[in-house]
Amino acid sequence: MDFELRLLEQETEQLIAKIDADRRATPDPFEAATLIMPYLGAHLRDGKAQVGFWAPEIDENNVASGQVFMEVFRPLTALDLSQPQQSAQFGRQRVPLRILGDFAFGVIDGLQAGSRDVIGDFYHLVYQMGEQWYSVPDYLANSIPFGAFAPAEFYDVDTMQANRADRDHFRNLDFDPSHRRGGVDRVAAPTNILQIHVRYASPEGTVAGLTRIYQTIADKIKAGEALSPAEQNYIGYDSVQLMPIEPIIEYEDDQYFWSQTPDQHSEGDVLNMQLRKPDMTNWGYDVIMSASSAVNPALLASGRPDEMIDLIATLHNFPGKPIKVLLDIVYGHIDNQGLPLLNKHFFAGANMYGQNVNFKHPVTRAILLEMMRRKHNYGVDGIRVDGAQDFKNYDPRYDEMIHDDDYLHLMNDVTLEVAGQVYRPWMIFEDGRPWPQPDWELASTYREVTKQMPNVWQWGPLTFAHNTPFLFTFWMMKWWRVREMAEFGREWITGCANHDTLRRGSQTPIEARVNAYLGENLREIFSNGYDNVAAKLFDYAMMPGVPMDFINASMHAPWGFIRNTDDRYGVKVVSEEARFSEWLMSDAVYDDPTQFQRLKGFGFKTLRSLQNFMEVLDHAVQATRYDLSAIVRILNSNVTPHFAVDGLDVPTLKRIARAWMDDVHEFCNVAHYWDDVEPELADFKMRVRQFRQERGWLMDNLRDGDYLDYLHPTAGTVLYYGLRCSPDNSEQVLFAANMEGEPVTITPLELPIPNLERVGWHPTLIAPGVEAPGAGTPIILRDSQGVVFARRS
Repeated sequence: MDFELRLLEQETEQLIAKIDADRRATPDPFEAATLIMPYLGAHLRDGKAQVGFWAPEIDENNVASGQVFMEVFRPLTALDLSQPQQSAQFGRQRVPLRILGDFAFGVIDGLQAGSRDVIGDFYHLVYQMGEQWYSVPDYLANSIPFGAFAPAEFYDVDTMQANRADRDHFRNLDFDPSHRRGGVDRVAAPTNILQIHVRYASPEGTVAGLTRIYQTIADKIKAGEALSPAEQNYIGYDSVQLMPIEPIIEYEDDQYFWSQTPDQHSEGDVLNMQLRKPDMTNWGYDVIMSASSAVNPALLASGRPDEMIDLIATLHNFPGKPIKVLLDIVYGHIDNQGLPLLNKHFFAGANMYGQNVNFKHPVTRAILLEMMRRKHNYGVDGIRVDGAQDFKNYDPRYDEMIHDDDYLHLMNDVTLEVAGQVYRPWMIFEDGRPWPQPDWELASTYREVTKQMPNVWQWGPLTFAHNTPFLFTFWMMKWWRVREMAEFGREWITGCANHDTLRRGSQTPIEARVNAYLGENLREIFSNGYDNVAAKLFDYAMMPGVPMDFINASMHAPWGFIRNTDDRYGVKVVSEEARFSEWLMSDAVYDDPTQFQRLKGFGFKTLRSLQNFMEVLDHAVQATRYDLSAIVRILNSNVTPHFAVDGLDVPTLKRIARAWMDDVHEFCNVAHYWDDVEPELADFKMRVRQFRQERGWLMDNLRDGDYLDYLHPTAGTVLYYGLRCSPDNSEQVLFAANMEGEPVTITPLELPIPNLERVGWHPTLIAPGVEAPGAGTPIILRDSQGVVFARRS
């Protein structure tokens, strides 16, 4: 080996003395932990590595101070992080660390930092007990090319930030002056949002792939070239919300991304390693928390964190107007895979998702906030906090879990610093408390957080979880929520299409009251329910708040619960998706030779054979309470004649479940559906978004002079109609839409709206297929059609 690492004793002692003095300056354990956080992780400082780990295991196990090291792996052969698999040699050295309570620190000379063009050294903490070695990861890692269970990469973050191409964006951030506090400004709310899962938004399924799409669109706009209908679906938004990019759960069946030949752990070893590029798929919300400060390596084509900076800069530099970038974070629960990776102080007992987070522990409380700050220092403009209703602590006085709203306040107060600009991001909290209480749909106010923090937005009632606009009476049954939206929906995210609603929708029994007006088959009905012209007009031209669309819904691409790493519960997860094949697949789709190749390899040659299997599997899982051996016996007795699997056993059943997830993962990529996007519909939706962008006042709640109602009696049609007036009364907007039901003929000026002006109305947004020469003429509106007229004073 040709590298030498050295602990700089004097500088390390100086570092520890400073940290110790800082933490002793306050008697509050959380404040003390907060002061330690900037020193955790691995930082390049003046050419040296400053490292810090939280490792309470050392003190709890009485590990001798001389038995704690930073174990470093240096690549001795060239690595290509884009390759699916490779063999490589690494040199290994251990550098002693110094202990301060539950923490270990060191200033180390000789560590190689990674960059866009250089792969850095890999590292973790190790300690020895007897003959056994144990490892502790860097919970605040910046780069994890081989996943959260492998050593992290030492990375030069400062150079990455210095080279970003959107520094001007931060000098000109769009702030909301009403939310400036403590001398720090907060980013203003966007007009609308496009929700995107990076894995499914481009053919490559990577951050670089999504960057390429937006750069291509930007180049076309600059050159004055026409956009394709699919490209139109990506723009017209002034913000893009990326679904979670945190590290997710990995394979449970010994498919490691970083594995080495067994050895004696002697210093100076040369190790032969087998490396695999992380390729797990997940809908995004099954997180293990460790290294949440880094980007999920499965999303990075190059394996370089710079890829994320490139995407953000491309969006910030978008021609005409910057596109804000919002990230979706999952801190309310930890998957069970986190149990062997994190120390015990992260956990507060099991829950429906895996493990509760121990928000009471001062270091856990502080380290999650530091993860959040470091991740969002990539340069984001806003943050969505997933499942804020899950941030709870056990209170023995009441023998129940109590919402930790103080922690939500701390998250809301996190400040970022990018390109010299200190700011607070725009904040969204998804909070449907008292969900999952049985009466949550009735009891949820969706305002528990906004009442406490005036700068915050929440997911509104037509956005949260269980909304099925493809079923009859949906828009009638939700009228009470619609009235709430009109009254105080300014701080709500609106729209029925998102990752949760589509997933829940595809689990709906097909025997439900399906709105047959929406299409000729179940897939059309489902797609047109979530990408609905009338609902778009309602959200964008009538309702307050911030409308959000979901790229899969906009492309009429399928979406479901995707997780291919779960060996223990994978079969159960697939059984819960039994109705997906009925709602979102068809014989023509299944017969496509490029689709569902893995499932066909198991003998499911027809869609019907697959649906039959899925139906019996669903019932068997429920009947046996997930006894895999019993499930196999049931399947062998009921399904085997319909497909070519002889003597189905538990391992084969697990492989079928994995094949389902991998095939559905590919099936849900929106690139498959680009050519099917209807030009007239894409153009219309683009004009709807532009209409909202030009009228920022529509974000505000309905006020005196505004009006909203539905036509009484319904007589087979739910017709919403209303009037919005600009604050200065310079413009009025007249809206009417057939939200569901039989065709209806209306004359907009004859709708029972008090004090409706009779002249000056111009057709502004007319749904495809509607003839509407004027507001004073009869107009036929079929299901999902609507019109918007505008007049200026």
